[in-house]
Amino acid sequence: MTGLRRQLSLLGSAPEFRLLFLATLGSSLGTLLATVALVVDVKDRTDSGPWVSALMIVEFLPAVVVGLFLGPLLDRFSRRGLMVASDLVRFLVFCALPFANSAGTIVALAGVAGFATGFFRPAVYAGLPNLVEESDLTRANSLIQTGENVSWTIAPVIGGALVAASSPDVAYWINAASFLLSALLVLRISGRSLQGAVAASQGHLRDLRDGFNRVIRTRSLLTVLVVWTIALGAVASTQTAQVFLAKDAFNAGDLGYGLIFGCIGLGLALGSFGAGTWVEERSIGTVYAASILLQAIGVAAAGISPDVWVALPCFVLAGIGNGTAVVCNSLLVQRGAPDALRGRVFTAIMSVNYAAYALGFVIAGPLTDRVGPRWIFGGVGAVLALASLVAYALARGAEDPAGRPIEAEAA
Repeated sequence: MTGLRRQLSLLGSAPEFRLLFLATLGSSLGTLLATVALVVDVKDRTDSGPWVSALMIVEFLPAVVVGLFLGPLLDRFSRRGLMVASDLVRFLVFCALPFANSAGTIVALAGVAGFATGFFRPAVYAGLPNLVEESDLTRANSLIQTGENVSWTIAPVIGGALVAASSPDVAYWINAASFLLSALLVLRISGRSLQGAVAASQGHLRDLRDGFNRVIRTRSLLTVLVVWTIALGAVASTQTAQVFLAKDAFNAGDLGYGLIFGCIGLGLALGSFGAGTWVEERSIGTVYAASILLQAIGVAAAGISPDVWVALPCFVLAGIGNGTAVVCNSLLVQRGAPDALRGRVFTAIMSVNYAAYALGFVIAGPLTDRVGPRWIFGGVGAVLALASLVAYALARGAEDPAGRPIEAEAA
């Protein structure tokens, strides 16, 4: 309870951070609630796996495009302005979705929303260090991630119930309202609070190159680029094989699949919340490596479990590791990049991470059919264990005793 009060006290002592927290929490709840509606809507209209896959791809692929080609805009323009514009675009998209008359229109509108999200999320994490004291940065990241993970746990359940009781349109309208609320909350944050100064441009291509160069030269940023690219590609494979593990290997049916999802969400929330204390008490390199190793153990143990009931605690364990690692990712990037470069650095790293994520989905489909879900989970456990070793080797020297980033050439 003491740890809980200490975490939540930041919401009272940092009013502009509180506004950002509420904005991200509201939009996360609405988005994840509407995600179920989108999938059901497209599936019911087409009864086609490729159409559902296309919907999932357009939700994160725009982030790759933003990172590769448009990242400097997050430093050259007002982050608050970009966040508000992103929210308003998503508000309009979800106001239009109830009137969409084809699966193609739904996927296209979801792509527009994904493009807006590709600006909103990195702007949040790039601006976050400016809203709190350095000593509070770990707890701030922990609270933001915990809010998103709690949403990930409960919003799909609510969304499924809403769609079952009425139609996807209700979920679309609720999500539209959440984005409007988010925009109003962000407007109450001072633009200077989210961004010290708008970065001067030296030409778009030079700005892009500066962002990628900073990632390669700085140990903490290089750590996230390498480690999370490996980990995210592996995690995508488990997400593809998960339904087969539940329904074929465990014979647990749809209920078992839903329970697995819930346990992962619970673990994510526990891990992201606990990270706020763990990182303050130990070196970030140790926590980062241990969190990915914990995820590796959970995934591998789930793959060899005899039934779903034995596997469920394993999925909680994997979620705890994942949730902790994501907080570490944010901290490593925020502390390794100056404010003037932080937006393009976040998008550069995210673009590579998401490209690996997409590749993981592409590979996992046919591989699951060939070797089965248990072998997929075992292989991913081994890959994550390797990522843990890489994380330990790179992240343990990511900062000097004063907390300054160590550049790769000097390491």
